[in-house]
Amino acid sequence: MTNSWTDIKNADLIIVMGGNAAEAHPVGFKWAIEAMEKRKARLISVDPRFNRTSAVADIYAPIRNGTDIAFLGGVINWLLANDKIHHDYVKFNTDATFLTKPEFKLENGIFSGYDEAKRRYDKSSWGYQLDENGYVKVDESMQDPLCVYQQLKKHYSRYTPEMVSKICGTPQDKFIKICEMLGEMSAPDKTSTILYALGWTQHSVGSQNIRTMAMIQLLLGNMGRPGGGVNALRGHSNVQGVTDMNAYAEVFSGYLSAPRDGDDSYEKYMARCTPKPMRPNQLNYWSNFPKFFNSLMKAYYGKAATKENNFCYDWLPKLEGGFDTMHMFELMHQGKMNGFITQGFNPLATVPNKNKLSTALSKLKYLVSIDPLETETAEFWQNFGPFNDVKPEDIQTEVFRLPSNCFAEEEGSLTNSSRVLIWKEEATPLPAEAKVDSEIVARLFMRLREMYAKDGGALPEPIANLAWDYVLPNVPSSKELLREINGKAITDLLAPADPNNPDAPRAVVAKAGQQVSGFAMLRDDGSTSCGNWLYSGCWTEAGNLTARRDLSDPTGWGVFPNFGFAWPANRRILYNRASSDKDGKPWAPNKKYEYWNGKAWTGADVPDMAPAVAPEVGMGSFIMNPEGVARLHAIGMAEGPFPEHYEPFETPIGVNPLHPDNPKALNNPAARVFKGDMEAFGKKEEFPYSATTYRLTEHFHTWTKHARLNAVLQPEAFVEISEELAKEKGIRHGDSVKVSSNRGHIVTKAVVTKRIKPWDCNDQKVHLVGIPFHWGFKGQTKNGYIANTLTPFVGDANSQTPEFKAFLVNIEKV
Repeated sequence: MTNSWTDIKNADLIIVMGGNAAEAHPVGFKWAIEAMEKRKARLISVDPRFNRTSAVADIYAPIRNGTDIAFLGGVINWLLANDKIHHDYVKFNTDATFLTKPEFKLENGIFSGYDEAKRRYDKSSWGYQLDENGYVKVDESMQDPLCVYQQLKKHYSRYTPEMVSKICGTPQDKFIKICEMLGEMSAPDKTSTILYALGWTQHSVGSQNIRTMAMIQLLLGNMGRPGGGVNALRGHSNVQGVTDMNAYAEVFSGYLSAPRDGDDSYEKYMARCTPKPMRPNQLNYWSNFPKFFNSLMKAYYGKAATKENNFCYDWLPKLEGGFDTMHMFELMHQGKMNGFITQGFNPLATVPNKNKLSTALSKLKYLVSIDPLETETAEFWQNFGPFNDVKPEDIQTEVFRLPSNCFAEEEGSLTNSSRVLIWKEEATPLPAEAKVDSEIVARLFMRLREMYAKDGGALPEPIANLAWDYVLPNVPSSKELLREINGKAITDLLAPADPNNPDAPRAVVAKAGQQVSGFAMLRDDGSTSCGNWLYSGCWTEAGNLTARRDLSDPTGWGVFPNFGFAWPANRRILYNRASSDKDGKPWAPNKKYEYWNGKAWTGADVPDMAPAVAPEVGMGSFIMNPEGVARLHAIGMAEGPFPEHYEPFETPIGVNPLHPDNPKALNNPAARVFKGDMEAFGKKEEFPYSATTYRLTEHFHTWTKHARLNAVLQPEAFVEISEELAKEKGIRHGDSVKVSSNRGHIVTKAVVTKRIKPWDCNDQKVHLVGIPFHWGFKGQTKNGYIANTLTPFVGDANSQTPEFKAFLVNIEKV
C-alpha cells in the first residue's frame, strides 16, 4: 500500500479491480463504505463476476479475466485524448519530459532487443538519453516525439474503446463512463484510490497490471496524496511482514537486492546496487544502500563482519537465476533436490498443477512440514481415493511433521496491509508438543552448528560465526528479535561534522549498545547493526513503538501517528511530498497534507522528503528513484517499459487482437516457461471455457476448513457458472460436474448464477467457470479435490506469481 486502510475514507472515487474487497477484506472495506457515506465518494467495480463489491458499487463493468492491461491502457488513452490529466503534477512528478532513446520501438507486439531463444530482452535500447554529466535529457515542452509523454500517447493510441471492448468484453458505454469518472479525478481538489489484490498479481502479466494503474494515478496526480495512491490489499495479517523481511532468495530484508552470479566482488555488488543521481539535486535515497547492507551483515555475523573482510560478503550465496517457489518445484521435479522444508505453507494445495507437485514431492528423500495443521502437503503420500489417488508403497519420501503455533499462540508483531507493525500478546498457550516457529528454527540451527563444529563441512564459517546473542539460544523471544531488527549502535555514534566548522566537537547521538532511533542513524563503517532498515525506528530507546494503541487523529486525515509503527519512519502515506506543488504549496486547500512552511516540510504526516530542503532546490518527490520522479517509462520491467496487453497462456480466443498476425506476441514473451510446461497448456478447441480461482468470506485460504464453524458455513466445494452456460451443457443448480484442464480434473457441485455472464470478445462468446479454491482432503469440511489440480505452471515475468486467475477448462455434467 502506498497509503493506508484508514486513508481510503479520504477518497472521492474508489475503484476496486483485481480484487473483491467486500468479500475478501470485509473489515477493511468499511473504510470504503465510510468514504461513500460521509464524502459521497463513488465506487467502481470492474471484475469478471458481479461480486459482493459490485453489489454496493455505483457502477459495475464486466471484464474478461486476463485482460486488465487492455482495459487500463484504454483508460490511459482516453485520459490523454481528452486532456484529463493533472499537467503540473505530471511535469513535476513523472518522467514525462524525459527523452527516450531513438532506437527504442515496439513492432507488432514485441519491444526492441528481444531474444526469442532466451525469452528475454536486451534493454540497451530502453531508457533515457543522457548528457555528458550522466543526467537525463529533457524536453520541458513535451513536444519532442521521443519524450516519454509523446511515446506514451503513441503507445496507447491503439487502445481505443472499440479495441477495449473487443478484447475485454466490456460494453463501450460502461467503459467510457468509468473513464469519465476517473477523468474528473485530475482536478487538484479531487483524489481517487485503487484497491487491488490477487486478481491482479496472479497473472503472467501481473506486475504490469499493477503498474498500469500506477501510471493512471500518476497522470491523474493522485500519488502521494490523501485519498489517493495504489493500495494492495494483503490477504493475511502478516503477508506484508513476510514480504518486508523477504523470505526468498532474490532479495534481502528491506528489499535489498541480493548478490547475483555476476557479483563476484563486494565492489562490483555495491556499484550495481548504489545508483548515481540521474537529475541534478536529487536525494537518490538508494545511495544509502551500503549503510543498509553493511548494517544487515553486522546483524547477521556480528563481530565477524568487518570492514577488512567486506562485512563477510564472500560468505553470501551468489545465485544464478531465480529460486522462487515454481523454480524450486521444477528443480524438485527434475530430481535435483534431496530435501524440502515447508513452513506455514501448503504448496500441494496452493501451487499450480497439483499432479506435477505430487510427482516432485515423491522424488525427495525427505520432506519437513512445520505447521500447526495437518496439511495436504504433509499427507501427499497417502491415498485419499479420487482426491489424491497415489500409491503410498511407491513413494519413498520420508515425512517429518513439526507441530508449530497458530498466530494467537505467541506474542510478537504483525505488519498489516498499511505497512503498520502492530504488537500482539499471546492469547492462549501452545497445545501438547507444539513449539513456536522461531523456536523450531532456532533449535534446528543450534543442532546444525553443533554438527558443523563436530564434523566440519563445506564453508562452515557462516554457520559458526552467525550472531546468535539471545538469552536462551534455543528460544529467542519475539522482543529480542524485533529489537535486533530495529538495529543498534555497536560503538558510540557521533553527530555529523559541521561543514562550516569541521574541527568542532561532535555530540554523541547514540551510545554503544543503544537502539538506533531510525535508519538515518545507520552507518556503512560497521558501527551499526540492523536486521531490516525499513523497520528501524520500531523499537527505540523509547520502547516498543509497535505496542502503541493511541487512537487520536489530530488532523482528521486518518493518520493515527501513535498507533503502532508504520514503515518507513512511521510514515503513513508514501511519496507525500507530491501532495504539494513544485513550490511546496498544497494542490488544493481541501487536500492540504504535507507542505513547505518557509523553513521545513510539515503537515499531517512524517514528510517523505529531506525535511529542510527548500522547494526551489528542485528535489523531486520520488526520492527512492535516482531521477527523483516516478517512471511512466520503466526499464526495470521484464516484458517492456510500457505495459502491453498479452493474452493469458491459455487464451479462450486464441489470438491477441492487438497483434493478430504475430503469434509471438500472443502471450507474455518474457514469461519463463519450463521445459514440458508449454506442452501442458490447453487449447480452446479442447478446453473452451475461461476459468479463474478466488476466495470466499467464510474461509481463509486452506486454513479454516479445519475450523468447525467455517466448515458449517461453507462445507463443500463448488464451482459457479452462468445460466447461459448451464443451459448449453444441461447442468442444473446442485448437479455434480467434472471440470477438466490439460493437467487434470476435479468433480464438484455446480452453482448456477445470474452473477456470471458470458462476454462477447473478438466476435466470440466466452464463458467463465468460477472456482473457489479453499477445499482439499484434510480438515472438517467435506473432502474434495484440490482446485489447483487445474491451474497452469507459469507465472508473472517479474515476480513469478503463478497465473491462477486465467486458464482454460471444460465442464461436463457427471
